[in-house]
Amino acid sequence: MTQETDWEYEIKPKGKFIDLNLKEIWRYRDLLVLFIKRDITTVYKQTVLGPLWFLIQPLFTAFTLTFIFNGLANIETGVVPSFLFNLAGITLWNYFSESLNSTSSTFTANAGLFGKVYFPRFIVPASRVLSGLFKYGIQLLIFALFYMYFLVVKDAPIFIGYTIWAFPLVLMTVWCISLGLGMIFSSMTTKYRDMTIVIGFGMSLFMYVSGVLYPLSLVEEKFPDYAWIVNYNPLAQVIEAYRYMLLGTGQPSLPGLLWSFLSGVVLLLVGLVIFNRTEKTFIDTV
Repeated sequence: MTQETDWEYEIKPKGKFIDLNLKEIWRYRDLLVLFIKRDITTVYKQTVLGPLWFLIQPLFTAFTLTFIFNGLANIETGVVPSFLFNLAGITLWNYFSESLNSTSSTFTANAGLFGKVYFPRFIVPASRVLSGLFKYGIQLLIFALFYMYFLVVKDAPIFIGYTIWAFPLVLMTVWCISLGLGMIFSSMTTKYRDMTIVIGFGMSLFMYVSGVLYPLSLVEEKFPDYAWIVNYNPLAQVIEAYRYMLLGTGQPSLPGLLWSFLSGVVLLLVGLVIFNRTEKTFIDTV
């Protein structure tokens, strides 16, 4: 009489087309938490200012953008203070760009670890994006302090938009876009090392077509023939909706936000497919 045995691990010749394996990831949830803690504590561990960089970077960037683009280039932000307008866009852009940059080097940065120990590889890029929420939360708190200053002291005409209910949808969309693109680029860098240079250069250009420095209405007014480039950028739609939620400025659209969310989901699924295929053979090319 035979008795069935419940094996803890199974070695299979082929995986599914999209093999996320949520049960296995849940089994390694302690490792995911450990990676998140590591990412938070080691980034500025041996720096002079330490966690203060969480505050200095967005503030100095917002001040610089306000001086150059709003002061010298005369880009108008309506009745919303230019500094607050830029700070709102920078906080969300920083979360996106840093999540993408950190996940795009998953295979090359962890080749030694992947070659020695088995665990679900998806945990590494997921931990990068999730740990970025900690830094984003600190920067959002700084934004809230300046928000109260301009609202109470300067009596600025700013208000929380009625679409604030979609705030989790905005973060989830940025999470999907950055993680999906990060896994795609990470898979490409295993064979093409110069992709890291392309990513750094491309991110600098991508910011200018993502509505970080200007309202979308300004592009449609001054460059109507090229406005479609920005309008079809899913991140630009997210940032426009994000500023409307926090400042009550801009012209967000529900179709645009849904387009961004669907684009993020598609990028995440494509990234998973490419990531799962690459993790089986990347050790031969890294």
